[in-house]
Amino acid sequence: MNPLEMHITRRSIFAAALALTIGLAPASLTAAPKKYPYKATTTVGMVNDIVANVAGDKAVATAIMGAGVDPHLYKPTRDDVAAMIGSDVVFYSGLMLEGKMADTLVKIARNKPVFAVTELIEEKFLLEPEEFGGHFDPHVWMDPSAWAKAVEAVGKSLAEFDAKNAAAYKKNAAAYAATCEELHAYGKKVLATVPEGSRVLISSHDAFNYFGRAFGLKVMGVQGISTESEAGLQQINGLVDFIVQNGVKAVFVESSVSPKNIEALVGGVKARGKELKIGGELFSDAMGAAGTYEGTYLGMLDHNITLVARALGGEAPAKGFGGKLSHVQ
Repeated sequence: MNPLEMHITRRSIFAAALALTIGLAPASLTAAPKKYPYKATTTVGMVNDIVANVAGDKAVATAIMGAGVDPHLYKPTRDDVAAMIGSDVVFYSGLMLEGKMADTLVKIARNKPVFAVTELIEEKFLLEPEEFGGHFDPHVWMDPSAWAKAVEAVGKSLAEFDAKNAAAYKKNAAAYAATCEELHAYGKKVLATVPEGSRVLISSHDAFNYFGRAFGLKVMGVQGISTESEAGLQQINGLVDFIVQNGVKAVFVESSVSPKNIEALVGGVKARGKELKIGGELFSDAMGAAGTYEGTYLGMLDHNITLVARALGGEAPAKGFGGKLSHVQ
């Protein structure tokens, strides 16, 4: 395989497959909604939140995966497939986040529009950590300024799908993206107060690389990109050494990942005569419970930013950026 072919496969192979299948049924992609509100089916909550906000009352957006569900491992059920078939438009995150749904998404795209919300994020922005095995890190929503580009992509896609309401989608997308930028500025401000010696975020798996880059934190995960991988004893012992040598005071569990590896870290550090606390539960691959502020994208990131800042010795209001947080100590 030559370098160009390798470059294509790294990001574009799935998009190319979708484009190919879409080309088999062009009429289905140009048809406007038959009625309002139309049905929009999404894969994960972070994507659903964008679609719901940008579409407004023109659509009913429904996510396949709910709170606490791990998209790396999720395989679509018959009901999920039926929901996508019965919808008017489908949105997914992309960058292989929903890797086990790839075949299903390709099949659905033969008959209806299917859009990746990360399509407008430039490749030069994307991270490709060595441990990801040649794949880009898909957790781009951890950087609110990057997720603003996903909001733009949804506005653009909905305008293509439903041209007569394009102006409304553009307006809604601009407002939502602006709030993402405001949240990013809040994150920069409060996380800048974390003392220099405490600027290390250790969590269950490698979901926070974009978060760390955006806010100037060193990020370490017990597991790799996928929660399906197991953390070996050598890896855990290496992290215990790092924590003891660098005086790390807090580590974090994740809502969609088993806490056992983080608990093993705490036990290992304690066995070395040091104290290590669990700083709280972060939202990584899924948002909080539906109907709560933390069950929105903005609430999810507000929670993470505020919790990390406070747990690592920085200063942030307990109620967070929006004044709506309920679970941060």
